[in-house]
Amino acid sequence: MPLAGARLWQGLALLCCALFLSSVAQFYQPSLGFTAFLGLAEDGHSWETPTLQAIPHHHNPPFMAYDGGQYAQLALEPLLQDPAIDRALDNPPYRARRILFCWTAWVAGLGRPSWVVQAYALQNVVCWLLLAWVMLWWLPPSTPRGFAAWFAVMFSHGLLASVRLALLDGPSMLLLALAIAASERGRTWTAAGILGIAGLGRETNLLGAISLPWPAGWKGWLRLAGAGIIVLLPLLVWQDYIWSIYRGTSASAGTDHITPPLLAYAHKWSRALEAVQRDGWYSYAAATLLVVASLSIQVIYLAWNRAWREPWWRLAAVFAALLLVVDFVVWEGQPGAITRVVLPLSVGFNVLLYKDGRQFWPWFVGGNLLLVASAAMFPWSWWLG
Repeated sequence: MPLAGARLWQGLALLCCALFLSSVAQFYQPSLGFTAFLGLAEDGHSWETPTLQAIPHHHNPPFMAYDGGQYAQLALEPLLQDPAIDRALDNPPYRARRILFCWTAWVAGLGRPSWVVQAYALQNVVCWLLLAWVMLWWLPPSTPRGFAAWFAVMFSHGLLASVRLALLDGPSMLLLALAIAASERGRTWTAAGILGIAGLGRETNLLGAISLPWPAGWKGWLRLAGAGIIVLLPLLVWQDYIWSIYRGTSASAGTDHITPPLLAYAHKWSRALEAVQRDGWYSYAAATLLVVASLSIQVIYLAWNRAWREPWWRLAAVFAALLLVVDFVVWEGQPGAITRVVLPLSVGFNVLLYKDGRQFWPWFVGGNLLLVASAAMFPWSWWLG
């Protein structure tokens, strides 16, 4: 493409970043900062820790309460020493296992509670910007296809939801992308180290180990085994610490989110179709149906184009498998948490589609129908109520 055309698409990418930042800026409140991201409900004082209660923060309507507030409180007590944290969290052993981005917020806030809360609220924004830069390696927005794939990744519903609700999925995606960048360069130990750190953010990040460089010969398999130990070790050490506090409840926390294959997936299809029949095509139920269809097309694309030697394909494929076995609680809602939980599937789909190039636009449109749900999130300031 001529240089002028390339600059046009690159300029559009920069404009999209400016739109993102302007949307974020609308959440700032002079005395409360960016605490509207945290999903703290106006009736939540009964479960807020005294430390959080002492910090001025935004309270959302009860229907907007979400998990970000739980992790923000954990960031205020990242070693779980204050018993008040046990009363504040809905499932302390489960939440505490996902400690990484609570630690990063505590460090960024220099341990000062009011700064820590703001750091936690904004670290998704920082990770979004870093991911936008990292994704240029695979999806340079210098052509219509490159821009389209980059845009689909950066404005996917799961990634935007992670920013809006101050969750763990966006920062996790950044670490997984960095691990794949290392794997593609054959840096097994670097990739394993990144994945080991990522496992402290979300246990599903450990699935990223499937993207480690494919071994060649017995030395390669030994290297892979050693890398596997590095991937698992940080979470195992931290889990041992959690076990010393919560004992028998810590290791099994969250394991009930796995069900027989296709059970919850089929139920979601049924519920989504019923909702569209009831509410019509000009409702959010229709956007939810498009999300389910979009994720299904992404899975079909991976099954049809089995590029198993590609680290991105292996990562996307393992999260496609996760999509088929997660409990309905992950699917529940409009559109539900599923777009966040399987975010690596959507990112991998777009990277692989761009690299392959064949029948790009039909697959792109079908696999990114979930952008309709993303569009419903703008302008984000409406969410403040």
